[in-house]
Amino acid sequence: MLSVIIPAFNEEAMIPITAKTIGGILEEAQIPYELVFVNDGSKDETWRRIEAEAEKSGCVRGISFSKNFGKEAAMMAGLAYARGEACVVIDCDLQHPPEKIVEMYRLWQQGYKVVEGVKLSRGKEGAFHKWAAGMFYAIISKATSIDMRNASDFKLMDRQVVDTILKMPEKQFFFRAISSWVGYKSTTVEFEVQERMEGESKWSMKSLVKYAVTNITSFSSAPLQLVTFSGIIFFIFALVLGIQTLIKFIMGDALEGFTTVIMLQLITGSILMVAIGIIGYYIAKIYDEVKERPRFIVEEETGEKEA
Repeated sequence: MLSVIIPAFNEEAMIPITAKTIGGILEEAQIPYELVFVNDGSKDETWRRIEAEAEKSGCVRGISFSKNFGKEAAMMAGLAYARGEACVVIDCDLQHPPEKIVEMYRLWQQGYKVVEGVKLSRGKEGAFHKWAAGMFYAIISKATSIDMRNASDFKLMDRQVVDTILKMPEKQFFFRAISSWVGYKSTTVEFEVQERMEGESKWSMKSLVKYAVTNITSFSSAPLQLVTFSGIIFFIFALVLGIQTLIKFIMGDALEGFTTVIMLQLITGSILMVAIGIIGYYIAKIYDEVKERPRFIVEEETGEKEA
């Protein structure tokens, strides 16, 4: 059986459309399936729509969080509750083309453990958004040595891969990178990002920046290495300036001191504050991990229960 995991946050308009579209495609392809909707603390009627779809079809199940825990937590919850021998993660807004699930499933039948959905384009996005996304994926690709320039959450994973990911004790996941990091035999399927049918994107610029910072720091120590690199650069700069000042002092042609001192203090203070901020952010993440709070809390379930 194939489990299709669908995180949903304020997607009341899309729930019936998504269930009907994906269900129809998989039934036509004669693929046994279940749709696992994960309600990520929605404020609208998303959960009621999921319950309604579960009543209409035994292939639809749903879990509802006690509050909004974020998309990463929703995907991990879906994997934890899925029963299939293979699992697909897909966005509820159908910007990931659901017909590609069949292609992914056939590749899985051929022996691939991970089938990654790779974007051919990012769809209709603003120029700044595209630039920022490109910069983020360039940084994370460099930091992790994994090419993630066109990566997405749209992917199929074998049960063995899913179980491996679920065994990882860390609470803060970067799902797109973890599925590549674990290894296993993998391949890719290319797709074009589709236009959203109903509703609006839930990603604001603030949430995207937070998402980028969280995922870079949770999957890479590169920012800490950047602090060391900045310290080395500043040390070289200070050494050169110090030698220059000493030579001029010996030659009786000392520089005016006030401007130089102020500039050095400003540069030193800025670097130190940035360094302390980066280190503090990592310490905060360590603090979150050692508390060992659950990744998510499930308040309700709907659909056919396992016997």
